[in-house]
Amino acid sequence: MSFLRRRSATPAGPDFDVLAMDPGDWPGNLGAGLLPAPDGSCQGVFLRYDLFGGRGPAMIIGNLPAGSPAREVPEGEIPFEVAQLLLALENDEEVTVVGAEDVPVMQGDNLLIVRRLKLSEGRISCVQFDRSDGVLVTIAAWDRPITDDLYALLKPLPAELFQQG
Repeated sequence: MSFLRRRSATPAGPDFDVLAMDPGDWPGNLGAGLLPAPDGSCQGVFLRYDLFGGRGPAMIIGNLPAGSPAREVPEGEIPFEVAQLLLALENDEEVTVVGAEDVPVMQGDNLLIVRRLKLSEGRISCVQFDRSDGVLVTIAAWDRPITDDLYALLKPLPAELFQQG
């Protein structure tokens, strides 16, 4: 999986490739957030895809490297990306993970083992998979299922999207 590699130079943004949908492929607005560590390193990136027409966020895709504190979620608690989706929707009801299922999915020539999380809020779809470089990708969608077609749209975004200045 050559596109899932660590970059050798230290950019101003994350030191790992961010796997998500290209902003040009999305018919709405894209926002990105970086999770900084006290030492200035990047502990994760999440991208928020909003629809036009004021309908609110439709999807959040997170990329969290090994060691990121946002990955350490107690049993039954929702992933960071689901919490961000609920926050963006101004939805303050309590949501928990009620089950999970591992499903094999093809992404091009690569086989992914995707964990589908079942949540107490049925309008949220959530899946997670580990990349070959140890980055955990989590996709949380509001009021729409996550189908296998989505994985074909995922690609590494250019590092320039995350440069400061």
